[in-house]
Amino acid sequence: MKIVRGALAGTLESSDLLVRISPKEDGLELVLNSEVIHQFGPHIEKVARDCLARLGITEALVVIEDKGALDCVVAARVQTAISRAVDEWNPDWSALS
Repeated sequence: MKIVRGALAGTLESSDLLVRISPKEDGLELVLNSEVIHQFGPHIEKVARDCLARLGITEALVVIEDKGALDCVVAARVQTAISRAVDEWNPDWSALS
């Protein structure tokens, strides 16, 4: 899938996160800002990158503002942002489980 427009998903409430995704022509860049970055930063980034990879996203700028979200919330917000940023949303649902 190709990111064609900027999109948002999530909130800045406690135990949630805000994902901003936008088109980028030269690879994938992930920026993570988190209140728990020292404890869980690498894990949050891995969950987000795994989700992006499963959906075939190789070129995008992804900015995550985390407020202590669980893994399932990270994945759901990344998926939702992607669904809003592509022209056709036809994911391989088996790859997301």
